[in-house]
Amino acid sequence: MVTAKWLTGGWTNQGNILNGHIHRDSSAPDGKDKQAIDYEVLSYLIQLYGSSQGQRLHDQLRSMARQTAGKLAAKRCESPRSEALLICYGDSLLQDDKPPLQALNDFSNSYLKGALTGIHVLPFFPSSSDDGFAVIDYRSVRSDLGSWSDIQDLAENFDVMADLVINHCSREHVWFTDFITNVAPGKDYFFEIEGSPDLKEVLRPRNSPLLTEVHTRNGIRRVWTTFSDDQVDLNFANPEVLLEFASTLLFYVQMGARYIRLDAIAYLWKRLGTTCMSLPETHMVVRILRGLIDVEDLPVTLITETNVPHDENVSYFGEGNEAHLVYQFSLAPLLLFSYLTGEAQALVDWTRNLAPPPEGCSYFNFIASHDGIGLRPLEGLLSEADVGRLIDIVHDRGGFASMRSTPGGEERAYELNIALFSAFGGDDENIAAYVGAHQLLMAYQGVPGLYLNALLGRSNDYQYMEATGRTRSINRGSWSLEALVDALEDSASHHAKIFQGLSHSLRLRSEQSAFLPASQQRFIAGSGDYLMFLRHNTHQRLLVVASFVSHAQVIEWPDALSSVTGVAVDLLSGEDIEANAAISLGLSLIHISEPTRPRLISYAVDS
Repeated sequence: MVTAKWLTGGWTNQGNILNGHIHRDSSAPDGKDKQAIDYEVLSYLIQLYGSSQGQRLHDQLRSMARQTAGKLAAKRCESPRSEALLICYGDSLLQDDKPPLQALNDFSNSYLKGALTGIHVLPFFPSSSDDGFAVIDYRSVRSDLGSWSDIQDLAENFDVMADLVINHCSREHVWFTDFITNVAPGKDYFFEIEGSPDLKEVLRPRNSPLLTEVHTRNGIRRVWTTFSDDQVDLNFANPEVLLEFASTLLFYVQMGARYIRLDAIAYLWKRLGTTCMSLPETHMVVRILRGLIDVEDLPVTLITETNVPHDENVSYFGEGNEAHLVYQFSLAPLLLFSYLTGEAQALVDWTRNLAPPPEGCSYFNFIASHDGIGLRPLEGLLSEADVGRLIDIVHDRGGFASMRSTPGGEERAYELNIALFSAFGGDDENIAAYVGAHQLLMAYQGVPGLYLNALLGRSNDYQYMEATGRTRSINRGSWSLEALVDALEDSASHHAKIFQGLSHSLRLRSEQSAFLPASQQRFIAGSGDYLMFLRHNTHQRLLVVASFVSHAQVIEWPDALSSVTGVAVDLLSGEDIEANAAISLGLSLIHISEPTRPRLISYAVDS
């Protein structure tokens, strides 16, 4: 049978835990004092907008941040904990007699307390398309979802993540009406192109036209539309646009948000003749926003969403002065490839070379989300042939590959669109490997995010995909809360089996100090068949061992840990395991191509 072992030794000290949260810490990054951080904010503003404008913006931004700090209730003094977030839409759960946000609150309080510490509610603002990411009004909650008071109620027991959709807004936003009618302030808020500049270097996430013609009072104008003709890119070379979004970010903090996700931030700044991706000016904007948070000790975590190759992705840590959390975009497709093919060498190599984040920063890890599974983060990690194999498996299991246009005009697969449980096979015999993949995800350094439809084992939703005409909708369907509760109460349903396995694992994870975001990670050993890495702090050591083959295998205790003695206890089964003995990983009976689940071992290590 499939084995999964989380083992802890009786010698482990679970006393006062240090080095915990990424945020809620008043110390400045890298030991800098607040005056130095404030000076950096001013210097970036001057570089972007000139001396006079930079000083004006600095004074206004500091005043707004100071006012926000004054409006917040006393900061909570929490014991550090192993953070883990749910990812869902505001209308993922539906109930006849309640707004969806209230249904989400009821479900979360009944089923998620102790397992998850936060909830990322995907854009809950009035929107015209892209399931919320074409924002019409940044300061309002969609009336069919609920109200700001519902968001604040959710924030009573969970740390809420809100999206700052910063690169673009809807064509229906009042700013764009201003642009069309040549009225301030919106008339100068959008990035437009005149003439016929060479745009071949621009990197695209979609294969839709980059420029869109619009009829205005001053004639036909061409605006920049990175994602769709309904999502018009904003012009951050205009300092008033930066003020608008800094003010909006601070408003979300006042409304109870404790994580702010900078959506599509890599595309923010445009400079002709470049890729217009992750430009130095974009990094300066992130550093300005982070500096405002640090100078006023705002209880908020800044997270950048940059679905790009790994080295570019981690550049958003800056020098510990940009994002608190960076999405670990390469992890999701590497995990999927390893588990679906039984070949883990790429994941092992990537884990071996994974650099620790700067002090005070960490990763945001996931295997499924509202979007598809990105393929660009595999560049340089998997061969084109292996990426093709992964695409073929997803196609065979009912999924799709979305395309983008390269600068050379080629069509390349950009992301995989499939419900995660369907990707694993979608049957009861796949549950063990499915839960095991999530357990390995939970073990990596950082904060794990679990998408609601993955947490519940939902399969491909073709009906919703056909209704919307978008392949991403295959994994975006909602639930009737009553039907969901019935499914979870039915112990024979695969939804209940998956949810119980994952929620139990999350609760166990929350009790382990080695899984705090700031606890370190060290690669130990690995091959195409298995992976070992260590999670540790001064209070606990956890050895993570995952097997990716369908047959039973015995892995020798690593030489690097030969000084370990004693007995470890499996947290899941209660089984005793003697340290320094060979580690046996059981035979998987779930499917010939499915791997076994991971072991997790805690033991004492000499300092």
